[in-house]
Amino acid sequence: MLPLSPTPLTSLRVSQYQIPKFNFYPNTSIQHRPLLIYHECFSNPSPPAIESYLLSKGVVVPQWRYTMYNVSHFHSTTHEVLCIVSGRAKLCFGGEEDPERVETIVGQGDVVIVPAGVAHKLLEELDGDFLMVGSYPVGKDWDMCYGRPDEQDKIQKIKDLGWFSRDPIYGSEGPVLHV
Repeated sequence: MLPLSPTPLTSLRVSQYQIPKFNFYPNTSIQHRPLLIYHECFSNPSPPAIESYLLSKGVVVPQWRYTMYNVSHFHSTTHEVLCIVSGRAKLCFGGEEDPERVETIVGQGDVVIVPAGVAHKLLEELDGDFLMVGSYPVGKDWDMCYGRPDEQDKIQKIKDLGWFSRDPIYGSEGPVLHV
């Protein structure tokens, strides 16, 4: 396996979105950290190469290989780093009924930084082989929340979560450190 290296920061295209609270989805309203997408961050990534690369940076730990659930959900216990290793998909962030939701197409090599509280769901697989590596900050475990009224205690804990002190991809530099 050849070592993986990301697109140089000077060439990286980044999208960022603030998504207001909607119903029981807190989105970015608690910590005001944006949803970030690093476009075409890696060329031809494989799951083992991505996992090895992320572990070498020491910021997040890869925990699964999968697509994205087709129901809106969010995590209250951790931020999430999604590395797309194959295919393309249309994703929704913020809740599918949210008039200020973000619908975007991601593809192989993109990296999505999803702050705790941001609802996300798969709208459509575009190639039939959409696969991601899901990772979380060292020492953090993820939970599943669905925007229900009985999740308010979990939502309140988001304010106490620390943000990244190093970028999961670029280490001591990188977009996640400047938001």
